[in-house]
Amino acid sequence: MDGNRRWAKGRGRPALFGHRAGAEAARRAVDAAIDAGVRWLTLYAFSSENWRRPQDEVGGLMRLLHQGLERHMDEMIARGVRLRMIGDRARLDATTRGKIEEAEAKSIGNQRLDVVMALSYGGRDEIATASRRLAEAVKAGALDPTAIDDQVFASFLSTAGMPDPDVIVRTSGEQRLSNFLLWQGAYAELVFLDVLWPDFDAAWFGRVLEAYAGRERRYGARLG
Repeated sequence: MDGNRRWAKGRGRPALFGHRAGAEAARRAVDAAIDAGVRWLTLYAFSSENWRRPQDEVGGLMRLLHQGLERHMDEMIARGVRLRMIGDRARLDATTRGKIEEAEAKSIGNQRLDVVMALSYGGRDEIATASRRLAEAVKAGALDPTAIDDQVFASFLSTAGMPDPDVIVRTSGEQRLSNFLLWQGAYAELVFLDVLWPDFDAAWFGRVLEAYAGRERRYGARLG
């Protein structure tokens, strides 16, 4: 979800103004996913690198997260949304962790749409953490190293039990993954949009679905 700060700068406003508009765009994306029958939606809300941003901006982003959960979570739960989080929870403050865990617990039985929030998340960090956990399991004698394959490795990632993404979307005209779902996105279709994230809406979501529908997925094999 890229382009919040540029969107705000173009209007002569501070970064937090753009992040607030971006939060509304995220809500529109959830609504569009529900309406389109999409089953899983992962939102890259805050990367492990974002901790390097100014503290007032980081604090503002966390406040926006709190407000969003307080204002909209009950509504989303009523619509069948299940909330999950991937990322380094230890770096989040206790209040943020508590609100996320409360939302996860309250929505655990929902099956209409799983919304996965990537917070304090980085693909390289995730892979390194999974590798350490694998090494610990081998050292403890709980895992035979010869049994390690891609499925076993995936079971040690924060997305264990979740499907790999079919399509990864990046807004704002940038054309790179920026440390997002590096393992899981190995065969994902990539869609890059020129729209800044705060302007993303159901029409743009529809364009993503149209682009995806026109792709032929081979997974490295020849078809036909």
